[in-house]
Amino acid sequence: MPRIIGLISGTSVDGIDAALVEVEGGQLDLRVQLVVGETYAYGSALRDRILAACSGAALSLAELASLDDDIAQVFAEAAIALQQLNLSQGGEAAGLIGSHGQTVFHRPRLGNRLAYSIQLGRGDAIAQLTGLPTVSNFRAADIAAGGEGAPLVPPIDAYLLGHPTEHRCIQNIGGIGNLTYLPPTTQPNWQTQVRGWDTGPGNTLIDIAVQRLSQGELTYDADGAWAAQGKPNVARVEQWLKHPYFRQAPPKSTGRELFGWDYFEPCFAEMQAQQLSDADILATLTEFTVCSIAQNYRDFLPALPDAVFVGGGGSRNHYLMARLAQQLPQTRLHTTDVLGINSDFKEAIAFAILAHWHQQALPGNLPSVTGALSPCILGQYYRRPVLA
Repeated sequence: MPRIIGLISGTSVDGIDAALVEVEGGQLDLRVQLVVGETYAYGSALRDRILAACSGAALSLAELASLDDDIAQVFAEAAIALQQLNLSQGGEAAGLIGSHGQTVFHRPRLGNRLAYSIQLGRGDAIAQLTGLPTVSNFRAADIAAGGEGAPLVPPIDAYLLGHPTEHRCIQNIGGIGNLTYLPPTTQPNWQTQVRGWDTGPGNTLIDIAVQRLSQGELTYDADGAWAAQGKPNVARVEQWLKHPYFRQAPPKSTGRELFGWDYFEPCFAEMQAQQLSDADILATLTEFTVCSIAQNYRDFLPALPDAVFVGGGGSRNHYLMARLAQQLPQTRLHTTDVLGINSDFKEAIAFAILAHWHQQALPGNLPSVTGALSPCILGQYYRRPVLA
C-alpha cells in the first residue's frame, strides 16, 4: 500500500501540517489510514514575512523568490522530520509527497478573467531537498479549465465521507471556512450533486483580534476560552453579513485578500466605538464566523444537512462549536474524528490523496464545486534525477 506525505499550511499561517498516510484504491474504492501526523510551527521571522506578503506588502521579485525558497525549505524539513519519526517507529518509508504549499494570494474568477492563486513553497525544491518525488501546484489545472482553483478537498470528502442515506456537510474551519455538501450516495448520479465553496471567515479575523488584544503575546483563542467570557454583539454581526460575498451564489472562493487585515480594521474600530470589552470583541467575531456558515447553509444548500462534521483548527474551539450547534439546532454536529479522519490533519491527508490521484492519472477536481469546465488531473510532478 503506497505511503505518501501530505503537506499544507493554511490561511491561518499557523505552521505546516504534515501527514504520512497509507492510501489504497482509486476513487469509489478509496481507503486511507493516517500513520503519523505532526504540525511544525514556522519560525516567527518567516511567519511575519508570510503574513506581510498575505497583507499586500510590497516585495521585489528577488524577495518573492527568497520567500518561495525559504517556505520550500521548511516544508522539506517537515517532510524529512515526519519521515524520520515514522522510520523510528518501525514504519515503512513514504515514497511520494503531495504539497499544497502556502497560499499568499488568491483572486476568484472575475467575468472572463481567470482566477489567480499563488502557493509558495516550490515543489521542485522540496523534491530536491528531500529526495522524494513531489506533486505540487494543485490549483493551476482547475484554474486553466475556468474554475476557481478552490476548494479542492470536496472530492476527497465525497469518496471518503459520504453516507448512503444522510445529507452531510463537511465543514472546514481554518483561516477561511469552506464546506462540502454530500448528498446520499444511493441517489442516482450523486457525485454530480456534490457541492462545495468557501463560506467566508474562519479563524482569520479571530486570530488577528487575539494578536491585537494581547499585544502579540497570543496568536489564537485557545479552546475559545477568551471569547466564551464575552457576549456577541448581534447587531454588528447582522450588519457584516450584508457583505456581497455572502449573497454571492456558489461556486465561489475567498481568502485573506477579502477577510484579512483590511476587513478587520473597520470592524475593530466599530466595536471599540461601541465600547465592547475584549471578550465581547472576540465573541462577536466568533459569532460572525458561525453565522456566516449557517447563512451559507440556509441560502445555498439544496437541503439542510442531517449531520455536519467539522475539521480544521476551529473544530478545537469549544466556544465556536457550541455556537455553531446553536445556529444549526436540527443538525447533529461532530468533528471528522468520529468518521475516522483526524480533524487536525484532514487537509494534509487530502493533499496526499490528490498526489496519489495524480500518479493514477485520475481527476482531482469537481467541476460542480469549482466551476471548471471539465475534470482535470491536478498538480505538477517533480523528481530529483538519479545520477548513474
